[in-house]
Amino acid sequence: MSVLLICFGSAVVAGVLTAAAARRWWRTDPGAPRVEPSTIASGVRRHQRVARWMRSAVDPQAAAGTVIVAAAIVAVVGGGALGVVLAMVRTHRGFADFDTSAARYGATHATPSSTHVMRIVTQFGGAYVLVPLVVVIGAAEARRLRSWATVAFLTITVGGQYLIADLIKAAVDRARPDLLRLTGFSGPSFPSGHAAASSAAFAALALLAGRGRSRRAKAALAGLSVAGAVLISATRVMLGVHWLTDVLAGLILGWTWFAFTSIAFGGRRLRFGAPLVTARDLTDEVTGGSRRAPGYTSARSA
Repeated sequence: MSVLLICFGSAVVAGVLTAAAARRWWRTDPGAPRVEPSTIASGVRRHQRVARWMRSAVDPQAAAGTVIVAAAIVAVVGGGALGVVLAMVRTHRGFADFDTSAARYGATHATPSSTHVMRIVTQFGGAYVLVPLVVVIGAAEARRLRSWATVAFLTITVGGQYLIADLIKAAVDRARPDLLRLTGFSGPSFPSGHAAASSAAFAALALLAGRGRSRRAKAALAGLSVAGAVLISATRVMLGVHWLTDVLAGLILGWTWFAFTSIAFGGRRLRFGAPLVTARDLTDEVTGGSRRAPGYTSARSA
C-alpha cells in the first residue's frame, strides 16, 4: 500500500501548497477587477496624459497584440522547461536519474488492492473519462455563466493539448518502461498524455468554476486541480506505464497550454484582450469619452 501513500501523499502536498500560494499571492483578481468608480475618477484626474492615451491608443487590436506577447512569453518559458526535461532524458541526467528507480519501486511494491485503486484513479486522465467529464461540467458552467465562450475555451484547451502531446510523442518516440506494466497503454511514452490532459483540463475547469466566487474558493479550486493532476501522474509511474520524466513533461505541457489559452481568452472574462479593453472602458466612463473601435463591446456587459 506504500504506492498509494506516495500517489495520494504527493497529490495532497501539491494541492495544499498550491492553495496556500494562491491565497497568499492573489490579492486581486486580474480576470475580474473590482475597482470603485471614485477610485478610477481620482486616478484619471491626477493623470490626464494616461487618460488621453488610454482613450486614443488602446483599442481591441492593441490589446490583442499585448495579450499575444504575454501568451508568447508563457509559451517560450513552458517550451523551454519541456526542452530541459527532454534534455535530461537524452543525457540521462537530472530527474532522469530517478526514472528507473521510480518504475522499479512501483513494480515491486504493488499489491492487487493498490493496483485496483490506481487503475480507477488513472482513468480520470484518459480521454474516455476526461472528455465526457469536461463536456458535462463545461455545459453546466456555460449555463451558469450564460457564456458560450466557455465551450470554445474548453475545446481549445483540452483539444489543443491532445494534438500537441501526440505531435511530441511522434517526434520523440520514447519507449515505455519495460518492467511490470499494470494497466493498459498505447503509443510512445514521452510526454504522458494522461498528465498533460488532466493538468490542462482540471486547471481550465477550476478557472471557470472560480468565476464569481471568493478568493478562498478560487484558491481551493486551484489546489484541487493541481492535486488531481499530480495524483493521476503519480499513478502512471506507479502502474509502470510511464517514466517519471514523462509525467513531469506532461504536467509542464498541460499547464503551459492552459496558461497560453487562458491568457488569449482574457482570463475569467473569457474575452480576447479583455484586461486592456476593460481599462479603456473604465477610463471612457470617467472621462465621458465615446470613441469606440469597430466591433467594440463594453467590458461591463461582457
